[in-house]
This record gives sequence, C-alpha cells and structure tokens, in this order.
Amino acid sequence: MEVKIKTALISVSDKTGIVDFAGSLADMGVKIISTGGTAKTLSEAGIDVVGIESVTGFPEMMDGRVKTLHPKIHGALLGLRDKAEHKAAMAEHDIEPIDLVCVNLYPFEQTVARPGCTFEEAIENIDIGGPSMIRSAAKNHKFVTVVTSPDQYEEVLEQMNKKGGAVSAELRSGLARAAFGLTASYDAAISKYLNAKAGEQWPERMSIAVKKERSLRYGENPHQKAAFYKLPSSGEMSIGGAKIMEGQTEISFNNLLDSNAAFELVKEFEEPAAVVVKHLNPCGCAVDEDICEAYRKAYEGDVISAFGSIVAVNRTVHVELAQMIMESYSRFGKALGAGGFFAEVIIAPEFEADAIEIIRTLKSWGRRVRLIVTGRIERSRIASGEYDVRYIVGGMLVQRRDLVGWEPDALSYPTEKQPTKEQLDDLRIAWLAAKHTKSNTIVLAKNKKIIGVGAGQMNRIESGLIAFKHAGDETQGCVMASDAFFPFPDNVENAAGAGVAAIVQPGGSKKDDEVIACADEHGIAMVFTGKRHFKH
Repeated sequence: MEVKIKTALISVSDKTGIVDFAGSLADMGVKIISTGGTAKTLSEAGIDVVGIESVTGFPEMMDGRVKTLHPKIHGALLGLRDKAEHKAAMAEHDIEPIDLVCVNLYPFEQTVARPGCTFEEAIENIDIGGPSMIRSAAKNHKFVTVVTSPDQYEEVLEQMNKKGGAVSAELRSGLARAAFGLTASYDAAISKYLNAKAGEQWPERMSIAVKKERSLRYGENPHQKAAFYKLPSSGEMSIGGAKIMEGQTEISFNNLLDSNAAFELVKEFEEPAAVVVKHLNPCGCAVDEDICEAYRKAYEGDVISAFGSIVAVNRTVHVELAQMIMESYSRFGKALGAGGFFAEVIIAPEFEADAIEIIRTLKSWGRRVRLIVTGRIERSRIASGEYDVRYIVGGMLVQRRDLVGWEPDALSYPTEKQPTKEQLDDLRIAWLAAKHTKSNTIVLAKNKKIIGVGAGQMNRIESGLIAFKHAGDETQGCVMASDAFFPFPDNVENAAGAGVAAIVQPGGSKKDDEVIACADEHGIAMVFTGKRHFKH
C-alpha cells in the first residue's frame, strides 16, 4: 500500500541536507511542522513552517526538554487510519495525521567522546522526544514514513517524485527497521556510559551497539554469508576504525580477522616493527632501528608461510619499504626456499603516494592487495573499557581485553643464570608475539626477530618441537617464550637440546622448582612474568 505524504514533522539535531529535503517536500505541497532550532533554520531558508506549539497548544518548555511529548503528536503518529475508533478519536480531539517524521537524535555518543565532557553535559544530550517519535512512527509504519538519517533523504524524495508524493509499503518497512535499530543502538550507548560512570563492569543486561560498515563477499567459507559491523569510535587506532583503501578486490572476512591480529601485535612496539600474520598467528615479527630492516627480518622469519599473508608495520610505508615488500621473494625469499610471495593486505599508519604507486604497479598482485591506513599509533588512546566478546551457540562470553604487555617491573629471575640485556630484548619480542599467538604456543626469537613459532597445539611439547623445526640451526643461542607455565621440565629439556639460552614464561606451576632446577642444570636463564596469555 502506498501512502501519500501530506504532512511532515521535522526535528533534527544534525541539519546536514535538511533545508534541501524540507524544501523538496514543501515544493510537493507537504505541510511542514517543526521545532526549535530546526524550525528557525527552515524559516530562514524561506520554507513555510508550522511551529510545534501551534499543533500542541503548549509552548516548548524546560529548556526544550518538553515539546513533542503530547497526545496531538503521538496520536497523529500512532493513529490507525483504517480503524474507525482511531479515526473517531482523532476527529474528536482535532488530531491531524502526520505522514512523515524526520528526526535524528541528540549527539550523545559524540558528546561523551569529547575530552572533558561532564556528566551534566552527557545527561542533557540524552534525547527523549526524538526516540519517542521515532518509535511511534516506526510502530505505525503501515501509514507513517520514518526518516532518521540524511542518507535516507534522496531515496524518499526519489520515490515520492515517481509516485506522486507517495511512499511504498516496502520503503516504509525498511525505514522502520532502520529506526528501531537506531533507537536500540542509542539506548545501548547510554547504558554503556552510565554503567562506566558507576564503575559497573558487569551489568545485569548488556547491549552491544554496532553499525553495518560493509557487506563482505562471504564469511570464513564461501557458503557462509557475512558483513562487518563497526563499534562506535573510541579514538583508538584499530582495524575497525581504519580506512580501507579501495582496490580491485574487496576485503574479506578472513582478511579482517588476520589484519586485526597483525595490527594488534605491531601496536605493542614503540620502535620500528613489522609483523607478518597467517591464519591469525604471527609467522614473522621483528624490530629494528630501520623499518625496512624490521620488515626484512619479519619476512625471513618464515618465508613459506608468508605467502598470502598479512603485513603490518608501525611506520609510514615509503618508497624503499614498498619496493622491499613487493620484491620480498626475489630479494630474500627465493634464496631461503620460498615458492613465491604476495600479500593479501598491507597495514600501516600512512602510505606515501609514490609508495602506493609502486605497490599497485611493480608486481601484478599489487593491483589486488588491500591497503589499510590506520593513522599514527598512540598506545595512550587504547580503549581499556572495550570488551573481548566470544560467541557460543545460545550465548556469549564477555571479558576485558588482554592489554598486559611487557612489564619490566613485574619480572622475576628465579634461575642462577641471569639474562643479558640482549636476551631480554629478544625475550620481550618473543613474549609479546606469544601473547598474540594461539595457545598452546612456543615462540623463539633471536637478534630481535622471531625465528620459530609453534601455535595452537593440544600440548606444549608439540608446539616446542614445531618451533624448533621452523628455526632449524638458528636455535643456538636463541630465546624462548611460552604463553603459559611449564607443568613439567620436559619443555626445558627440549629447549636445552636445541641450544636455547633464555626462557620467559608466567611461572606458577606446582613443579616450578623442578623446572627451575632443570634450567639451572643446563645453564639456561629463566624469567617469570607472573601473568599468562592464553589465546583460545
């Protein structure tokens, strides 16, 4: 059923495009009712406006808190035009139907995101009348068109122009669904803010408000449909908030998962660092004073696994680095036994224009690689209040993010042998990489780069054997990180046989004494962090 728009109520906080939208409605003979600042904006643009007080018979009051909360407004929105009792009530009380509501809400999320926002400012930016009108109109979308975003103006006007001022039932239904999604998200943001102010980490009810950013080609597998939904911006540099530069190939579900894994690891380092990730685990990670050297060392960590990987750096991609990434196989990989190289995604705070040109043109695969620009990384802006959410069938598990990194003041040194400064530098890299690798994990590092990773095994011994195999002859004098404690000395025995010089692990096992004694027997320095990093 098509419904012709004869009367519209317009009350918007974001006035983007509102003059053109209202003007087009007025040109089609639509009567415009409006409130406060919106009415002033439209009137100054020469659009005839009926003030809300003329409809309700009451002035706007209480600093604008009360203006649309009135039976003549909500009766006009909720009345069923095909029900005799409703039509009679509207006639008796002189209620004129409103066919279109154009409302967007006070900018609550933007307000509370501002530095120095007071509690009083936050409360004043909780919209009451707006959500009430949106919900009324959306409930009665059989007769009422509800418009909640400037992005919707063009589609509504286009349809009205084609249909003699009418809007189809299909469009009204779609706009109503979007409206209820908006109010749900708005309430979730308010609840989150109030809980945070009260120090309530685990409220009785929790809503997570996200907005669709883009449809994806498919999910983990081609038979699974998928989309990317974005959380409200926290100001933290993240894949969720980054700019994905448009290339020939759309970014995929798995690309985004792997990109997040790569970027979260490279964010751990203040010095120039590079990370190479495959299937959520780092196969390369290195730091150096020079970002090109950091990348070279990271790539060489596992040139075979680097094929089809995600590359992340924490510095600008300049011409020299772009050339090195694109020529990784010919410069380094071929000599080390790689079958070839291409990157699915390259992530960096910035890309120089000439570097982008090199990436796009130097190799054929450069035309399809996705480039993600994050902006300059500032660890001080990490959102500690954001949750880590895992879904299970029928529910979800919610925890605080693991933001513990390398804590020098929390380390203890239980062995007779103490690590050297160089070993501590490598232990830090191995430990941070282990934090971002699937459990059970063993990570080996040497000369400020990862040389072997054993990830996601059902027992830690197997993880160690895989890491030693990857590292080969390089294990002599390397360091080792374990994401959780050693329940037995067997991993230390294997490490000693491979030539490991120092180990970092959480400690806390019932058999720590035996593990320490084994390390002492083999002259291995050991460091306890006191915290583990399980990553299931």
